[in-house]
Parts: sequence; structure tokens; C-alpha cells
Amino acid sequence: MAGFAVGVTAARRHEELATLLERRGARVVPAPAIRLAPLADDAELLEATRACVGAPLDHVVVTTGIGFRAWLEAADGHGLRDALVARLAGAEIVARGPKARGAIRAEGLREAWAPESEGCAEVVRHLLERDLAGARVAVQLYGERRPELAGALRGAGAGVIEVPVYRWSRTGDPTPLRRLVGQAVAGTVDAITFTSAPAVAATLAVAAEDGLEDALLEAMRTHVVAACVGPVTARVLTGRDVPTVQPERARLGALVRVLATDLPRRRARRLPVRGSSLELRGHAVVLDGRLRPIAPAPMAILRALARRPGHVVSRAELCGVLPSRLTGDGRGRNARPRADEHAVEMAVARLRRGLGRPGIVETVVKRGYRLACDPRPAGRPAAGAGG
Repeated sequence: MAGFAVGVTAARRHEELATLLERRGARVVPAPAIRLAPLADDAELLEATRACVGAPLDHVVVTTGIGFRAWLEAADGHGLRDALVARLAGAEIVARGPKARGAIRAEGLREAWAPESEGCAEVVRHLLERDLAGARVAVQLYGERRPELAGALRGAGAGVIEVPVYRWSRTGDPTPLRRLVGQAVAGTVDAITFTSAPAVAATLAVAAEDGLEDALLEAMRTHVVAACVGPVTARVLTGRDVPTVQPERARLGALVRVLATDLPRRRARRLPVRGSSLELRGHAVVLDGRLRPIAPAPMAILRALARRPGHVVSRAELCGVLPSRLTGDGRGRNARPRADEHAVEMAVARLRRGLGRPGIVETVVKRGYRLACDPRPAGRPAAGAGG
């Protein structure tokens, strides 16, 4: 993943995910979209715990390992842990996934069933196969209420106790996320990772506030890979016609592995130039087997030339692909044409230095520049072409 930039929107375990990406060579753009707010002192959590302890439970749904542990810790703080564990031991426990299963077993308990998909829909189907009339069902929530889950169980006659252990909320400082959205739209980020559905919602909400929601969605449909840890996380994006990359198992390591395989396939482009292979990556190129980082402005020039390899691209056209802060005086792209052309010349000079080999970007006198992927028959010289 060397040469690619990857946005990380995770709140929990973001450092672990960033480390896994960096070990594979990616440049990480941290942009937490949400934060986890524990409710250890929340009256609603205490009330739900007392309701669970007050009478036998028939079924318990444990949705997350961290949430289950936090629930028991909160119960311990109120002197209810032993009573709660005793009630859980007498119920049929459904674990939504392996992390939930691990937390259950760490307490000396045993789950009766766990879905393959780690999705709530499968949990609901499993429970609805039972006679729930008059049954008491406790559902440990994970960040937000699940009306489709609780509603289906209540519709079958169950008494449902929703246990709100923590909530997701928007991050306190949205600046890094706003910056990530802008970079994705501009094409300077190659992938964005999402590890929860609330992170997807928060990212789209920040984009919408800046008038960039449609542009962000289009970027993820075209040139930015949306990597989601699982189908629940990806649901909103797939519903908006955004293709996603997902691992077979909802694990951070698996997410990084599938992204490491998919990202070069989607984002890298190889072109023959001057007897060598030039591979364009997000913010670098691979030339003669050597990774060469390229700054944003020169990379924008290179991408524009690579879209029409071997053909001349005018300076005026190249002015339009440079970052706006490098063109004109900031009031408009064509406000100062000479300054803009000078910016193009400077970016081309930096690109040539970054590539480290002469002749790859050719100057065509009075016309513009071309990438030395010659489409004409071999042996015909290019008029007016120079290094």
C-alpha cells in the first residue's frame, strides 16, 4: 500500500487500525467521525439493569464485547454484578459475533447461539423461531437503539428490556473529518475505512453540512475506495450505490488485508514510458521498481497527462487541474493567466525532479506537455518535442 493515502474514521481502536495500515506502507489520514460515550452513571442503564435482575430472563442478546463488559462493570459499581450474572446464566444467550462471544465466555458464561453474519436481522430470525409470548428478552444495545430488533420481538409478544451501555456521538472537533472529506473529493485520498455504521452516517452528515455529500458519494463511486468492516457498516453506502470493499470476517486485520489487495488493483495505473513501466499510485509513483513520492501539484499534472498518454495537454488545461491555491490569485482560476502558466511550469519542473529520469514528461513547444507514451508508429520523431 506504499504510495496510497487512507482515511481512518474509526473512534475505537483507531490506533490499531492506523498501525496495521502503516505497516503495509500506507499514509494514514486520521479523521475520527464519532466518539463512544459510556453511560456507566446513566440512570437509564441502572433502571434496565435492575429490570433484568428483578425477574428471570428467557433470552439475552449480547451485541458487542466492549458493551457487555461495560454493562457488567456498571452493574458492579451499583452492587448488582453477581445478581446480573446469575440472571444471565439462567437465560438463553445469543452472541451477535465472536467478540461478544469472547466477552461472554470470559465471565464464565456460555452462549447458546451466534449468527454467521454478525447481523441483527439473523438474530431476530433466530429468536422469532421461538414462542416469545410472555418471554422476557434483554437486548444490550451498541451505540444506538435498534427499533427493528426490539419492535419485531415485541410484535411476537415478548417483553423487551433495552440496555443502553454506551452511545455514539459526533466527534467534538469535526475539522479532521471535514479535511478528509475535502481530500476525498479532490482525489488526494485513495480510500476511506469505516468500522461502524454511525461513522458512515457522521461522515456523510459532515459532508452534507459543507455541501459536499453528493460529491463525496460520487468520489466513492469512482476514485475513492470505501472499505467497510462488514455489511452492517456498509449498508448505508450500498443503499446509495457506492461499491464497498469488505472482508469475509469483520476484523480489522482482515479489513486491512482485503484493502491491501483491492486498492492497488483499483487505484494503481501502469503505463509504458521510455522503456520502463511507470505505476501511478495515490501520492507516489513506482518507476524502475523504486517508489518515488510526488507532491500534490506535480501529481495532479502527472494524472492529467496520464489520462491522455502520448498526447499533448495544453498549459491552459493543466492550469485547471492544479490545486486552487496554486492557480491565479485565489479569486478565480483564470484571474491571472500568466501566473497560472508559471504555476504549471513550476509543477512540471518539480514533477521531473520527483521522477528522477529525463524525458518522461516532454515539452511540446508553444503547445504544452505530453507523457512519453508514444501512440504513433515507432521511428517517427515528434515535432517540437524536447526533454
